[in-house]
Amino acid sequence: MKPSLPVQPNHIAILRLSALGDVCNLVPTVRALQRQWPDARITWIIGKGEHSLLAGLSGVEFIVYDKATGIAGMRALWRQLADTRFDVLLHMQQAIRASLLSLGLKANVRVGYDKARAKDAQHWFTQYQLAPHPNAHVLESFMDFARVLGVEDNRLEWGLPVTDTARNEAQVISGEAPYLVINPCSNVRLRNFRNWSVEGYASVIEHAWVQYGLKSVLTGGGSALEREIGDQIEALCQPGSVINAIGGTSLKGVLALIDQAQAVIAPDTGPIHMANAMGTPALGLYASTNPQRAAPYLWREFAVNAYPEAVRTYLHKSVDEVSWGQRVRHPSAMMLIKADDVIAKLDALLAHTTSNASPRSIDEN
Repeated sequence: MKPSLPVQPNHIAILRLSALGDVCNLVPTVRALQRQWPDARITWIIGKGEHSLLAGLSGVEFIVYDKATGIAGMRALWRQLADTRFDVLLHMQQAIRASLLSLGLKANVRVGYDKARAKDAQHWFTQYQLAPHPNAHVLESFMDFARVLGVEDNRLEWGLPVTDTARNEAQVISGEAPYLVINPCSNVRLRNFRNWSVEGYASVIEHAWVQYGLKSVLTGGGSALEREIGDQIEALCQPGSVINAIGGTSLKGVLALIDQAQAVIAPDTGPIHMANAMGTPALGLYASTNPQRAAPYLWREFAVNAYPEAVRTYLHKSVDEVSWGQRVRHPSAMMLIKADDVIAKLDALLAHTTSNASPRSIDEN
């Protein structure tokens, strides 16, 4: 017999370990739950890096699981929560690692995705599944967990905390002049293929500098590839037009830089969704992933969308013929994005945010 969902939960568990963009898209669901049940305790089981971004999020108790610790780390987490029983566990990660981790958690009912969205057989690890929601954006898929519990107020709020230390860090990097943030690389993962061309970024930086007097702050992790790409971009640009901060910031520091930027340009990776969460104008670059599913939610109309062309070119199908989450895993997919298209979107984005109310008004950060 299927267990019933709680009408008035006292303790809600959220299981979502990664990634940076996804946890940003999940925060509005947390806020919706908090509005519905302001006295409920919310415990979020989260990855180590993701916690460093969201640490201090109001009203949330974090339990950190470092994926590098494997089974030993899972057992330690289970011991930590041995005396805790949740009214409901919202299993929001379709990955076998997260499902295995969920086995050692005590909960009256476990809610997961419907079978169509439950990758890695996640539905085997839950007792109650969401209603189907075909072609949902990632943010909407997370909000479905609040909806299934009866939450009707789905206003989008984030309120990501930015510390004074992070703001000082950003100020030292950016100085006083207005700037863009460009995060040129996505996560260094096998067959990720989300990085655009060095020459393309240099052209956009030149346009922003000449037409708007905007410097471009390059951000990213400290991997050898990211540093190399940052150096190559900088070498193609005019002196003074680029501040190369790749590998030189904390995640909170990047968040602070994004908060004060005129706009953010990035492929489908954490900082483009961090911009969305901060209400900063966001220009996403999409070819290997579908922007209808994964573009920065408040700025979807400004995403550069080469995904249909990538699907035709490398999968020999139309978008309607592939699954909603289909990736185009080809190293040349992002090269279908043209610099002129990115520049045109940047012009439109800056014109829009100058003449209209920004989505910042949706959320007071």
